[in-house]
This record gives sequence, structure tokens and C-alpha cells, in this order.
Amino acid sequence: MKKRYLLISIAFLATTSCLMSQVVYEISDCIRTGLDRNFSLLISRNNESVARNNYTLGNAGYLPSLDMTGRYSGTVNDTRRNLSDGTETSSDGDHNTTATVGLSMGLTVFNGCNVQTTYKKLGELKQVGELNTQLAVENLVAQIVSAYYNYIQQIELLNNLKYAVVLSKERLRIDEDRYLLGSSSKMQVLQSRVYLNADSSRLSRQYEVVRAAQVRLNELMAVDDMSQTFTTPDTAIIVNPGLLYESLFEQTLQNNTNLKIASSNKTISEYDKKIIISRSYPYLTASSGYNYSINNYSSGATDRQYTNGLNYGLSMGINLFDGFNQQRSIRNSIIDINTRELRYQEAEQGIKADLITLYSAYSNYLRLITLEYQNLQTAAENLEIAIEMYKLGSLSGIDLREVQKSLLDARESLFSVEYQAKLAEISLLLISGRIMEYYQ
Repeated sequence: MKKRYLLISIAFLATTSCLMSQVVYEISDCIRTGLDRNFSLLISRNNESVARNNYTLGNAGYLPSLDMTGRYSGTVNDTRRNLSDGTETSSDGDHNTTATVGLSMGLTVFNGCNVQTTYKKLGELKQVGELNTQLAVENLVAQIVSAYYNYIQQIELLNNLKYAVVLSKERLRIDEDRYLLGSSSKMQVLQSRVYLNADSSRLSRQYEVVRAAQVRLNELMAVDDMSQTFTTPDTAIIVNPGLLYESLFEQTLQNNTNLKIASSNKTISEYDKKIIISRSYPYLTASSGYNYSINNYSSGATDRQYTNGLNYGLSMGINLFDGFNQQRSIRNSIIDINTRELRYQEAEQGIKADLITLYSAYSNYLRLITLEYQNLQTAAENLEIAIEMYKLGSLSGIDLREVQKSLLDARESLFSVEYQAKLAEISLLLISGRIMEYYQ
């Protein structure tokens, strides 16, 4: 009989018979599906594509512009002329037409390094777009992993309640046997049935919680059938006990995506300042073109005239005064740079604080797991003794219920601590840029 009920507990923890689906999801399957289908991530990737498309030489102003123009026009005129000798001439319905085709090209030769700086800024914006997508990927993976282990936790709680029902049924059997032998009262049998019904009701409600956990994971994966059921090969929450603070600290400062985004935003503000300063420099532009035109005349000595030729030129200028707007813009850009620097420092400080808090919680939960497991073993052994005493009539029904409740509470507490420890682990890997380890 020793450890009988602890073995029953382990058996139920390994059971997921409440869900008969043939679909089996490993955590890597969930992550892969989410990365392919999640709507928020797809939107982020579209934004990244826009930033990548904007990173071109032409958008920065390195390349010349080339325009082609065409024009056709005509006039119909009636003309009267009074000559100096007193004679008069006239022509009616003179129809003249003009057709022109032209090519024109313009190129900025120099504008205070505005083009070069703009190109660098576009490159930094492209990087920010990539980092935003990376951040969306990391957050999604963290959400999926959390939802995955929440589902496992709810299955564990479900099996715990199944175990409670098993214990209540065993108690009812004992009371019924004792009642038939005349060593128990009818009231005791009825009370045992009340306990069984209460445990069965809790079990029924837990099925709904499990279902909600499934739907949440389906939502994150953006599967077509949101109502699909599934099972997981993992039946327990295993926490990685080997995370070290020093390594996490270094990795966080090097790899944290939020810090990288804050750094890039600071660089962008510095480029903005350089672009504003470039407006004070002279600018030089070059232009050239080619035109071809045909003129048709219905009267006069000329019937048709053809014209074609090249044109070219250089244009140089400098802004001498703009109402002190440039100075104002420069001052504002300096303030913006300072603001971005402060935001970086703020983000770095907040991340360091989060790391300390998370690691403290993680370490504490690891200690609690050991204590809760020891408590569970003690409660299981105590229940075995209590049941034997109850069979002999040396323990009251109320006391047996309390012992039973202590075991169930111990198991539930262990599940909760394991899940909280797993959440702390997930958060530590997320903040240190290691969250994709769950996908390896």
C-alpha cells in the first residue's frame, strides 16, 4: 500500500484522455505555425518591407531624374491685314499646328551632403524595421511558449481534479461498505456523496478552462479552425535550473532588441540634425535636355518647320535668410538627440531592473519547487495513513477530507509554482535575446 496513492497521482498526471484529438503539437510546431500565420507578425513584416523598399539610391537623391514630355497644339484663325498702300488682305481658316517632344534630366551635384546623410538615414530606418519585426517575433514566441505551458498546467490541474474524484469515489465506497456492515451511518454516506459531487463539479469546470487554454493557443497560431483540439507530448512543466545572472546580464546588454531599437532611433535623430545643417550649404544642380518640334502652317511662305537641339545648364544657390527657421530646427534637433539618449538610458535602466526582478523571482521559484515537491510527498504519505485509519474507524470523515484536501492543494501549489518559474524563465530568455532557444 505504501506510495499507492502517489503512484496513482503520477499516472493521472501523465493522462490527457479528456482530449481525444489526433493532433499532437510539440512546442516547436506551435512556434512554427505562429511564425507563419500570426496576423500581428505578418503586419510587422509588411512594415519591414516598406522600410526595405525605401532604402534605395534613388529615394536618397543619388540618381538623376529623367522626364519625357510631349505636346501637340493647334490654332485656327481668321486674319485681316490693312497694308500701308491702302490695300487689304485676308485669310480665313488658317490652321497652324505644333508638335513637340522633349527629354529633360536633372541631377543634384552637391547639397551639403544631404543626399549621403539621407541614404544613411534610410539604411537605419531599414534596420529599425528589421528590429521591429525581430521584436514582434520574440514577443510572439514568448506568448506562444507561455500559452503552451499554461495549457499543460491546466491539464495538470485537470488531472489533479480527476484524482480528487478518484479519492472521493474510494471514500464513498468505504463508507458504503461500512454502512452495510453497520459500522457507519447513513449521514456519513450522504456526506461522502456531497464531497464527490463537489469534486465532480470542479472537474467539469476545469474542462472549460482547458478548452479556453486551447483556444488561446490556436489564436496565437492563427489556425483556420479555432475550435480544433490537440494534445501535447509534454505532460509536465520542466524548468531550466541552469540560467546564470552574469551571463544573462551580458547577453541582455548585447542582444536586447528594445535596446537596439532605442540605439537606432538615437542614430536617426543625429542624421536628422545633419540633414538640417546641410540646408545652410550651397547647392549645385545640373540639367540637360533634348527637344524636337514640328510646326505646320497653312498660310505664309513657310509650310513646315522642324526644330531640334540640346540644352544644358548648371544652377547654384544658397539660402541667405529663412526667418531663423534653420536655427530653430537645429536647436530642436539637438533637443531630440538628447531626448533619444535619455530614452535609451531609461530603457537600459528599466531592462536592468526587470532582469534583477525576474532573476530574483526565478531563483525563488526554483527553491519553492523543491519545497513544494517535498510537501507533496509528505501529503501523499499522510493520506495513505489517513485512509487506513479511516477504514479502521479511528479517523473522522472531516479529518479525512482535510488530509485529502491537503494533498490536492499541495499538488496544485506545485503546479502553480512550476508554471510561475517557467514564466520567469521565458521572460529571462526574452529579455536577454535568447527566446528562440525554444524553437531549436
